[in-house]
Amino acid sequence: MSIIEVPIGPQHPALKEPLNFTFEVEGECVVGVKFRLGYNHRGIEKLAETKNYIQNTLLSARVCGICTYAHTTCYTTTVEKLMGVDIPERAQYIRVIMAELERIHSHLLWLGVMMHEIGFDTLFMYYWRDREQILDLFEIITGSRVQHAMNTVGGVRRDITQEEMKIVMKSMDRLEKRMKYYKNVTLRERTIRIRSEDVGILKPEDAIALCAVGPTLRASKIKSDVRFDDPYVAYDRVSFEVCTGDGYDVFSRILVRIDEVFESIRIIRQALEGMPSGAIRIKVPMRAEGEVVGRVEAPRGELMYYIRGDGTSKPYRVKIRTPTLANIPALCKMLEGCYIADIPAIIASIDPCIACMDRITILRNDKIEVWNWNKLRRYGIKWYGKH
Repeated sequence: MSIIEVPIGPQHPALKEPLNFTFEVEGECVVGVKFRLGYNHRGIEKLAETKNYIQNTLLSARVCGICTYAHTTCYTTTVEKLMGVDIPERAQYIRVIMAELERIHSHLLWLGVMMHEIGFDTLFMYYWRDREQILDLFEIITGSRVQHAMNTVGGVRRDITQEEMKIVMKSMDRLEKRMKYYKNVTLRERTIRIRSEDVGILKPEDAIALCAVGPTLRASKIKSDVRFDDPYVAYDRVSFEVCTGDGYDVFSRILVRIDEVFESIRIIRQALEGMPSGAIRIKVPMRAEGEVVGRVEAPRGELMYYIRGDGTSKPYRVKIRTPTLANIPALCKMLEGCYIADIPAIIASIDPCIACMDRITILRNDKIEVWNWNKLRRYGIKWYGKH
């Protein structure tokens, strides 16, 4: 049987964002995968060089609408490390609460999308209905359902009142009951298991070799979580389990995210009960010099920021490594050997965010390369900036 190349993307009804796969197909089976990115480069890293450290807090929130708080947390903690300042303890607890609310929101959104991809639209609507509770909490605490503008360099801009704490606690109680129901449905519903078990296999050795991160890595039975391995803000003052799966497949990735919602509820309760009194923000120097790398555990996995300061009020360089970019090699490995009908579920299983991970790519001599600025100059491509 001959091998046929089937292109999918960058514009395709089944894709939520512009990405381009070329599948080498033999019959109904995928035998090879080629991936090309670079359709949605927004220049945020370059724009960051024109803004001061406070302004870039709002810019980093625009990298990803779903992980907006993870990005601002990673950015602000990295800048605070660069400036050598420690934020108030109460602000650290608030950051934990907001980060875990966002993790729940992201996982519920993803679980709904996954149910849609495998043809279970009723559960998709149930998940998204309960996700509204989290968006309502964001609005109550910050005034906004999506772009919270909560973090700033030196702490947080808003406090969480006692009344708001009670509302959050009640919401966590309701959500915990709903998640128990969803987990029971997931374990017992035949539709879910047929479409996800033994689909998109990523063995532990491949997950490590291909540098997978987040739930994608943990679903391959690798216990790795930045919150646990390298605690930041107040994560060293709360207890939680790193959720892993041993199925190595799409079904395991579903269960890991469901279990992580339970752990996030547990963390939020501890943070609310143990939150100290005091200030939520301190003044910080507006200039910084040196270079530093910071990382947090975003809902999709390890998120990294590199920031270099040259002594001015604006960063000399900001570099962002998002979880989706780290998971692309693992995704290509999962797709090898699958059936065409399983492609949407496997792609969705890493919870891809193409808009926040895209980088400049140039097609030259039939090879896809991620180019740095020296290569651009070498081939006569002009770029005006500090690179």
